[in-house]
Amino acid sequence: MKPLNWYPGHMAKARRDIGKAMGKTEVIFEILDARLPFSSENPLVNSLRRDTPCIKVLNKKDLADPRVTQLWLTQLNRIPGVHAVALDSRDKRKARELLPMARTLLRTDRNKDKPIQTMILGVPNVGKSTLINTLAGRAIAKASNKPAVTKRQQIVRCPGNIHLIDTPGFLWPKLDPPECGYRLAISGAIADNVLEYEHLGEFAARYFLERYPDRLRERFKLETLPEGAIALLEAIAPKRGCLRKGGVIDLQKVSEVLVREFRNASMGPMSLEEPKDMPTSWSNDDGVESA
Repeated sequence: MKPLNWYPGHMAKARRDIGKAMGKTEVIFEILDARLPFSSENPLVNSLRRDTPCIKVLNKKDLADPRVTQLWLTQLNRIPGVHAVALDSRDKRKARELLPMARTLLRTDRNKDKPIQTMILGVPNVGKSTLINTLAGRAIAKASNKPAVTKRQQIVRCPGNIHLIDTPGFLWPKLDPPECGYRLAISGAIADNVLEYEHLGEFAARYFLERYPDRLRERFKLETLPEGAIALLEAIAPKRGCLRKGGVIDLQKVSEVLVREFRNASMGPMSLEEPKDMPTSWSNDDGVESA
């Protein structure tokens, strides 16, 4: 499997700036994609945050498989210092509950009149800007369905005397294991202009055949499911007009169709990974992340 790497220069700067600001941060909001919590969890964050309390927000839960999301919440809430919640980014009332939640995690001996210093982190296109605007109660961060829109830090003043450091969405130099890069790309966290959609389509087709065969059968009106990812793409192609002259399958186009239908949940809420899929080194028997 060919690794996918996308690390623009501003992301390297973002990592350095986050490291500098972390020392003054009292609570971290790490925004994860509920469809791929492991792959969208930046491994640099844990090394940077040390013992700072962290609220891991599984955003876009309305797009994710509810059963799988609950498995992830159970797993993440076992980690010391971590409080995991799932959020539909359209539910503004639920989103605003994150601010009082942060207050409960503060040290009891802190100056109560001092503004609470928090930071929000997340990979590109995870819904961070939309959430910031909800927390602030006004449009501050530019929201977009394209990755890497936010380029620099800014301090957002939120209700309850809470200061929120907004950081650019950043990835890490080596997306490892390679499956992480593919899941991120399928979710939209990596710019489309650096992707080879045929590879993404094959990866997605293989996973959906294993985990969501009934969804594929229903969505694409398939009486029987083909064996193998390429065979599935070839079966979908004529149903979506993805044919070249002479009836030749356009793998690029049909792969784009499959990825797009996952992103907009046309096949229903689906997840790209489960806790059982993760490397054994990721957690020990207590659910605590290993070094």
